[in-house]
Amino acid sequence: MGNELIEIPVRTNRSNELVNVTGQVQKALTDSGVKEGILVAHVMHTTAAITINENADPDVVHDILLQLSKISPDCREFRHGEGNSDAHVKASLIGNSVTIPVSHSRLILGTWQGIYFCEFDGPRSRKLIVRVMGE
Repeated sequence: MGNELIEIPVRTNRSNELVNVTGQVQKALTDSGVKEGILVAHVMHTTAAITINENADPDVVHDILLQLSKISPDCREFRHGEGNSDAHVKASLIGNSVTIPVSHSRLILGTWQGIYFCEFDGPRSRKLIVRVMGE
């Protein structure tokens, strides 16, 4: 029971986008059969990330993307030949994994929290890897 890798496909539609994947991650947890433990969600892409943040007001997602575009705009001084250095910087700022406690087969998230796959070089077909550990 548990401890296997679960792959969740994520399709993004814009160059910069936060996709709420809370439901898909909860389903992976439920399917694992683990009732108590931890869940690790990991992004295997260098221009994408994962975060936990506000899930009630969509303006928060807008504001996060707006601020990240100010912190790391597309800049002609970048040297990376693919032209997506701003995406690499944004992904590094946010991070590539989150760890979430599990109790009674449920993700332990705050009232307003959701899990977001962060796309910075889309649109693309991506993968989110989940590992659930526990009993």
